[in-house]
Amino acid sequence: MPSRTKDRTTPDAAALQAWVKENAEELKVPGLAVGVLVDGEEHYAFHGVTSVENPLPVDASTIFQIGSTGKTYTGTAIMRLVEQGKLRLDDKVRAHLPELKLQDEDVARAVTIRHLLNHTAGWQGDLLTNTGDGDDALTKYVEMMADLDQETPLGAMVTYNNASLCLAGRVIEMITGQTFEQAVKELIFEPLGHEHSFFFPNEIMTRRFAAGHQDHEDGSITVTRPWALPRNGNPAGGECTTAADQISWARFHLGDGTAGDGTRVLSQELLKLMQEPTSTNPLGEMYGITWHITDREGVRFVEHGGDTLGQHSIFHMAPERGFALTSLTNCGPNGSIFNERLQRWAFEAYLGVVEVEPETESPTDAQLAEYAGGYETIATTGTIRPEGGGFVVEVAIKPEALEGLIEEGAEMPEAPPPIPFQMVAGKPDVCVCTDGPYKGEKAFFVRDGSGAVTGFHFGGRLMSRSGP
Repeated sequence: MPSRTKDRTTPDAAALQAWVKENAEELKVPGLAVGVLVDGEEHYAFHGVTSVENPLPVDASTIFQIGSTGKTYTGTAIMRLVEQGKLRLDDKVRAHLPELKLQDEDVARAVTIRHLLNHTAGWQGDLLTNTGDGDDALTKYVEMMADLDQETPLGAMVTYNNASLCLAGRVIEMITGQTFEQAVKELIFEPLGHEHSFFFPNEIMTRRFAAGHQDHEDGSITVTRPWALPRNGNPAGGECTTAADQISWARFHLGDGTAGDGTRVLSQELLKLMQEPTSTNPLGEMYGITWHITDREGVRFVEHGGDTLGQHSIFHMAPERGFALTSLTNCGPNGSIFNERLQRWAFEAYLGVVEVEPETESPTDAQLAEYAGGYETIATTGTIRPEGGGFVVEVAIKPEALEGLIEEGAEMPEAPPPIPFQMVAGKPDVCVCTDGPYKGEKAFFVRDGSGAVTGFHFGGRLMSRSGP
């Protein structure tokens, strides 16, 4: 039966399944798994198949890639080591990894564990080079970080940084004397009873698992290859798991630091410290220890999503309400569109939180002249041009960034369609995406001391100005 929360009837499991089925079929998402924790009860909905080429029905046992939500496992593993007295958040990284070399020696000397976990290290964050499948994958990756440009001063700005989490993973290896994957298994998976969470393909391939897909403008859907990300990316987002293990993860982080069987895994103090803001960007979005923190209509959310090769996930918690939502999908970009719809529906249906779209205005000719042009990260290029009373961003992955990620002869990922933006009324240099997978996501332009536009901060990342 539906439950009532503050005089509001919330959906039961059947209503959730019906909503999921209707929207997944409309968007033609091949397969997905959704989990909700509300009023202490767990509701799940499953839809579709694991692969359009080798289809099995998606069910409770189906394993998906969760991408960057895995960063929160890396952060929690660090906190377990903090509690064991083996490191502190404000330790210098070199205290545990003395061989660390970065382009900026001052940063290499000063960077702390906390900088790695709240995305304020400031160097280029999307180093995607594959360093192999051996136990030395992270060692080789960290050595390559010596060539990364320092884009912003240490601690000055939040800009999403996968490389920092990989460095944190290497610190875990140094402290535990184990591979990153074995350390997380012993620090997280085993004490929490996560028996369906893995890193390695040879552990996953004997079980029911989802393949990633890409949907095309002509309506076709193809399997994305290769299936897995490089091993060196495991601390930043290489974990694979089920919807049920994700809800178990939510129960843990909403709780007091004990596992379901009562075993103490982490002190409540350190658990909640992860959810306290350590930095804020101009959009009012806050960052804790690997968690994104946002306030919506008076409700605080602690969250993290993830994207891999054709798989897209979301993970949201409202600690004061004891609520959690996860969605694991195996296709993009429509899987991302599904997740955006689901988030809005679930927040309203379960919590009464209606996300009000900001009032927008068309940019002036002078603004467009300032904003238009080229931008880039280490992995992508972006072009901003006027269109439809606003502007669009055309993003493409640099071919060199895909070396080692895409199998020889395999289909290259399609560039996403132009992403439309409007300016947010009354918020200088702040804009919002008005359609597509990023609908509702805000971004902002960065200026230097003279007032010149030097970057575009979108998707958590700083894209530096590269040309007119």
